[in-house]
Amino acid sequence: MPNRTVFFVSDGTGITAETFGNAILAQFNMKPRHVRLPFTDTIDKAHQAVRQINHTAETEGVKPIVFTTLVNMDVLKVLQDQCKGMLLDMFGTFVNPLEAELGMKSHHRVGRFSDVSKSQEYHDRIEAINFSLAHDDGQSNRDLDSAEVILVGVSRSGKTPTSLYLAMQHGLKAANYPLIPEDFDRKQLPPALVPHRKKIFGLSIHPDRLAEIRAERRPNSRYASLENCRMEVSEAEAMMRRSGIRWLSTTTKSIEEIATTILQEIKPERLIY
Repeated sequence: MPNRTVFFVSDGTGITAETFGNAILAQFNMKPRHVRLPFTDTIDKAHQAVRQINHTAETEGVKPIVFTTLVNMDVLKVLQDQCKGMLLDMFGTFVNPLEAELGMKSHHRVGRFSDVSKSQEYHDRIEAINFSLAHDDGQSNRDLDSAEVILVGVSRSGKTPTSLYLAMQHGLKAANYPLIPEDFDRKQLPPALVPHRKKIFGLSIHPDRLAEIRAERRPNSRYASLENCRMEVSEAEAMMRRSGIRWLSTTTKSIEEIATTILQEIKPERLIY
Protein backbone atom coordinates (compact mmCIF):
# COMPACT_ATOMS: atom_id res chain seq x y z
CA MET A 1 0.00 0.00 0.00
CA PRO A 2 1.55 3.36 -0.99
CA ASN A 3 2.02 5.84 1.80
CA ARG A 4 -0.48 8.66 1.68
CA THR A 5 -0.62 12.31 2.52
CA VAL A 6 -3.03 12.96 5.39
CA PHE A 7 -4.65 16.37 5.88
CA PHE A 8 -6.06 17.58 9.19
CA VAL A 9 -8.50 20.40 8.46
CA SER A 10 -10.15 22.36 11.25
CA ASP A 11 -11.68 25.76 11.89
CA GLY A 12 -9.88 25.71 15.27
CA THR A 13 -6.42 24.56 16.28
CA GLY A 14 -6.79 21.13 14.68
CA ILE A 15 -5.69 19.34 17.85
CA THR A 16 -8.87 17.24 18.00
CA ALA A 17 -8.66 16.27 14.34
CA GLU A 18 -5.00 15.32 14.57
CA THR A 19 -5.28 13.44 17.85
CA PHE A 20 -8.26 11.41 16.68
CA GLY A 21 -6.86 10.90 13.19
CA ASN A 22 -3.48 9.72 14.46
CA ALA A 23 -5.17 7.25 16.82
CA ILE A 24 -6.96 5.71 13.83
CA LEU A 25 -3.91 5.76 11.55
CA ALA A 26 -1.84 4.00 14.22
CA GLN A 27 -3.84 0.86 13.44
CA PHE A 28 -2.21 0.68 10.00
CA ASN A 29 1.35 -0.07 8.97
CA MET A 30 2.02 3.16 7.13
CA LYS A 31 3.92 6.41 7.58
CA PRO A 32 1.76 9.13 6.06
CA ARG A 33 2.91 12.65 5.39
CA HIS A 34 1.02 15.01 7.70
CA VAL A 35 -0.33 18.36 6.55
CA ARG A 36 -2.08 20.56 9.13
CA LEU A 37 -4.59 23.15 7.97
CA PRO A 38 -5.86 24.86 11.16
CA PHE A 39 -8.13 27.93 11.32
CA THR A 40 -9.93 27.03 8.09
CA ASP A 41 -12.90 29.16 9.12
CA THR A 42 -13.99 30.96 5.92
CA ILE A 43 -15.21 29.93 2.47
CA ASP A 44 -12.05 31.37 0.94
CA LYS A 45 -9.81 29.34 3.22
CA ALA A 46 -11.88 26.25 2.43
CA HIS A 47 -11.22 26.77 -1.28
CA GLN A 48 -7.51 27.17 -0.54
CA ALA A 49 -7.56 23.88 1.38
CA VAL A 50 -9.37 22.14 -1.49
CA ARG A 51 -6.79 23.36 -4.00
CA GLN A 52 -3.96 22.01 -1.83
CA ILE A 53 -5.68 18.66 -1.30
CA ASN A 54 -6.60 18.25 -4.96
CA HIS A 55 -3.09 19.18 -6.11
CA THR A 56 -1.71 16.48 -3.81
CA ALA A 57 -4.18 13.95 -5.23
CA GLU A 58 -3.09 14.73 -8.79
CA THR A 59 0.62 14.71 -7.94
CA GLU A 60 0.61 11.47 -5.95
CA GLY A 61 -2.00 9.63 -7.99
CA VAL A 62 -3.91 8.48 -4.91
CA LYS A 63 -6.57 10.09 -2.75
CA PRO A 64 -5.23 11.99 0.26
CA ILE A 65 -6.94 11.14 3.54
CA VAL A 66 -8.68 14.19 5.01
CA PHE A 67 -9.74 14.33 8.67
CA THR A 68 -11.97 17.31 9.45
CA THR A 69 -13.51 18.86 12.54
CA LEU A 70 -15.32 21.71 10.79
CA VAL A 71 -18.27 23.25 12.61
CA ASN A 72 -19.24 25.78 9.94
CA MET A 73 -21.46 23.85 7.54
CA ASP A 74 -20.78 26.25 4.63
CA VAL A 75 -17.05 25.68 4.99
CA LEU A 76 -17.53 21.92 5.29
CA LYS A 77 -19.75 21.84 2.18
CA VAL A 78 -16.92 23.26 0.06
CA LEU A 79 -14.78 20.26 1.00
CA GLN A 80 -17.64 17.80 0.61
CA ASP A 81 -18.45 19.06 -2.89
CA GLN A 82 -14.97 19.72 -4.28
CA CYS A 83 -12.36 17.78 -2.33
CA LYS A 84 -10.76 14.85 -4.19
CA GLY A 85 -9.52 13.23 -0.98
CA MET A 86 -11.15 10.64 1.25
CA LEU A 87 -13.08 12.94 3.57
CA LEU A 88 -13.63 11.78 7.16
CA ASP A 89 -15.86 14.30 8.92
CA MET A 90 -15.54 13.45 12.59
CA PHE A 91 -18.10 15.93 13.88
CA GLY A 92 -20.65 14.76 11.32
CA THR A 93 -19.95 11.15 12.22
CA PHE A 94 -20.47 11.60 15.94
CA VAL A 95 -22.23 14.90 16.69
CA ASN A 96 -25.22 14.42 14.36
CA PRO A 97 -26.20 10.97 15.74
CA LEU A 98 -25.78 12.32 19.28
CA GLU A 99 -28.06 15.26 18.52
CA ALA A 100 -30.70 12.80 17.31
CA GLU A 101 -30.25 10.52 20.33
CA LEU A 102 -30.21 13.33 22.92
CA GLY A 103 -32.96 15.34 21.23
CA MET A 104 -30.93 18.54 21.44
CA LYS A 105 -28.63 20.64 19.29
CA SER A 106 -24.91 20.83 19.98
CA HIS A 107 -23.23 24.16 20.70
CA HIS A 108 -21.33 24.02 17.38
CA ARG A 109 -18.39 25.75 19.00
CA VAL A 110 -15.12 26.05 17.13
CA GLY A 111 -12.63 24.04 19.15
CA ARG A 112 -12.24 23.53 22.86
CA PHE A 113 -10.22 26.75 23.18
CA SER A 114 -12.98 29.08 21.98
CA ASP A 115 -13.74 32.15 24.12
CA VAL A 116 -10.87 31.35 26.49
CA SER A 117 -11.08 34.74 28.22
CA LYS A 118 -14.31 33.61 29.91
CA SER A 119 -13.27 30.05 30.64
CA GLN A 120 -12.51 29.10 34.24
CA GLU A 121 -11.13 25.81 32.98
CA TYR A 122 -8.61 27.62 30.80
CA HIS A 123 -7.59 29.82 33.74
CA ASP A 124 -7.16 26.73 35.93
CA ARG A 125 -5.06 25.06 33.24
CA ILE A 126 -2.70 28.05 33.02
CA GLU A 127 -2.39 28.15 36.81
CA ALA A 128 -1.54 24.45 36.83
CA ILE A 129 1.16 24.93 34.18
CA ASN A 130 2.71 27.83 36.13
CA PHE A 131 2.62 25.75 39.32
CA SER A 132 4.29 22.78 37.63
CA LEU A 133 7.03 24.97 36.15
CA ALA A 134 7.69 26.61 39.52
CA HIS A 135 7.88 23.20 41.23
CA ASP A 136 9.93 21.42 38.57
CA ASP A 137 12.92 19.36 39.72
CA GLY A 138 12.51 20.36 43.36
CA GLN A 139 12.96 24.08 42.68
CA SER A 140 10.49 25.09 45.37
CA ASN A 141 8.95 23.66 48.55
CA ARG A 142 6.40 26.46 48.78
CA ASP A 143 2.68 25.75 48.59
CA LEU A 144 3.03 21.97 48.27
CA ASP A 145 -0.34 21.75 50.02
CA SER A 146 -1.81 22.90 46.69
CA ALA A 147 -0.11 20.14 44.72
CA GLU A 148 -2.47 17.45 43.48
CA VAL A 149 0.32 15.03 42.67
CA ILE A 150 4.06 14.99 43.45
CA LEU A 151 6.27 12.85 41.22
CA VAL A 152 9.54 11.45 42.55
CA GLY A 153 12.28 9.48 40.84
CA VAL A 154 15.90 9.59 39.75
CA SER A 155 17.06 12.27 37.34
CA ARG A 156 15.86 11.72 33.73
CA SER A 157 13.17 9.18 34.59
CA GLY A 158 10.40 11.25 32.95
CA LYS A 159 9.20 13.44 35.82
CA THR A 160 9.24 16.82 34.07
CA PRO A 161 7.41 15.89 30.84
CA THR A 162 4.83 13.92 32.82
CA SER A 163 4.23 16.83 35.21
CA LEU A 164 3.74 19.26 32.34
CA TYR A 165 1.44 16.85 30.49
CA LEU A 166 -0.74 16.49 33.60
CA ALA A 167 -0.89 20.27 33.92
CA MET A 168 -1.52 21.06 30.28
CA GLN A 169 -3.90 18.22 29.48
CA HIS A 170 -5.78 17.83 32.77
CA GLY A 171 -5.17 21.06 34.69
CA LEU A 172 -3.48 19.27 37.59
CA LYS A 173 -0.96 21.05 39.77
CA ALA A 174 1.94 18.58 39.57
CA ALA A 175 5.25 19.04 41.37
CA ASN A 176 8.27 16.80 40.86
CA TYR A 177 11.34 16.04 42.96
CA PRO A 178 14.54 14.23 42.02
CA LEU A 179 15.81 11.50 44.32
CA ILE A 180 19.55 12.13 44.75
CA PRO A 181 22.48 10.33 46.47
CA GLU A 182 21.99 12.37 49.66
CA ASP A 183 18.47 10.94 49.94
CA PHE A 184 19.81 7.42 49.43
CA ASP A 185 22.44 7.95 52.17
CA ARG A 186 19.69 9.05 54.60
CA LYS A 187 17.41 6.27 53.28
CA GLN A 188 14.51 8.70 53.57
CA LEU A 189 12.38 10.84 51.34
CA PRO A 190 13.29 14.54 51.12
CA PRO A 191 11.92 16.04 54.37
CA ALA A 192 9.68 18.52 52.54
CA LEU A 193 7.77 15.64 50.93
CA VAL A 194 7.06 13.54 54.03
CA PRO A 195 3.84 15.42 55.01
CA HIS A 196 2.49 14.89 51.49
CA ARG A 197 3.12 11.15 51.16
CA LYS A 198 -0.43 10.39 49.96
CA LYS A 199 0.08 12.64 46.92
CA ILE A 200 3.41 11.10 45.92
CA PHE A 201 3.81 8.82 42.91
CA GLY A 202 7.14 7.34 41.88
CA LEU A 203 8.70 6.94 38.44
CA SER A 204 11.47 4.44 37.79
CA ILE A 205 13.29 3.32 34.65
CA HIS A 206 15.52 0.46 33.53
CA PRO A 207 19.18 1.32 34.25
CA ASP A 208 20.30 0.54 30.68
CA ARG A 209 17.78 2.98 29.23
CA LEU A 210 18.62 5.57 31.89
CA ALA A 211 22.33 5.34 31.00
CA GLU A 212 21.47 5.94 27.32
CA ILE A 213 19.38 9.02 28.13
CA ARG A 214 21.96 10.49 30.49
CA ALA A 215 24.81 9.84 28.03
CA GLU A 216 23.07 12.15 25.55
CA ARG A 217 23.20 14.89 28.15
CA ARG A 218 26.57 14.20 29.81
CA PRO A 219 28.60 11.66 27.82
CA ASN A 220 31.42 9.75 29.55
CA SER A 221 30.40 11.02 33.00
CA ARG A 222 29.84 9.13 36.24
CA TYR A 223 26.29 10.53 36.14
CA ALA A 224 25.67 8.53 32.94
CA SER A 225 27.67 5.42 33.81
CA LEU A 226 25.71 2.16 33.85
CA GLU A 227 27.09 1.29 37.29
CA ASN A 228 25.83 4.57 38.77
CA CYS A 229 22.46 4.27 37.02
CA ARG A 230 22.00 0.77 38.43
CA MET A 231 22.82 2.00 41.93
CA GLU A 232 20.47 5.00 41.75
CA VAL A 233 17.54 3.03 40.32
CA SER A 234 17.98 0.25 42.89
CA GLU A 235 18.15 2.71 45.80
CA ALA A 236 15.20 4.74 44.52
CA GLU A 237 12.98 1.69 44.11
CA ALA A 238 13.98 0.41 47.56
CA MET A 239 13.12 3.81 49.08
CA MET A 240 9.72 3.88 47.38
CA ARG A 241 8.92 0.38 48.61
CA ARG A 242 9.94 1.28 52.18
CA SER A 243 7.85 4.44 52.06
CA GLY A 244 4.79 2.68 50.64
CA ILE A 245 4.84 4.85 47.50
CA ARG A 246 3.11 3.64 44.37
CA TRP A 247 5.41 3.66 41.35
CA LEU A 248 5.85 2.40 37.81
CA SER A 249 8.64 1.94 35.29
CA THR A 250 8.61 4.46 32.45
CA THR A 251 11.02 2.44 30.29
CA THR A 252 8.56 1.38 27.60
CA LYS A 253 5.65 3.71 28.33
CA SER A 254 4.56 6.89 26.59
CA ILE A 255 3.86 10.07 28.56
CA GLU A 256 0.14 9.51 27.93
CA GLU A 257 0.31 5.98 29.39
CA ILE A 258 2.28 7.17 32.42
CA ALA A 259 -0.17 10.01 33.08
CA THR A 260 -3.19 7.72 32.72
CA THR A 261 -1.76 5.25 35.25
CA ILE A 262 -1.05 8.08 37.69
CA LEU A 263 -4.61 9.41 37.36
CA GLN A 264 -6.03 5.95 38.03
CA GLU A 265 -3.90 5.58 41.15
CA ILE A 266 -4.06 9.10 42.59
CA LYS A 267 -7.71 9.72 41.65
CA PRO A 268 -7.65 13.53 41.97
CA GLU A 269 -10.94 15.16 42.84
CA ARG A 270 -10.73 17.69 40.00
CA LEU A 271 -9.84 17.01 36.38
CA ILE A 272 -10.04 19.22 33.30
CA TYR A 273 -10.74 17.57 29.95
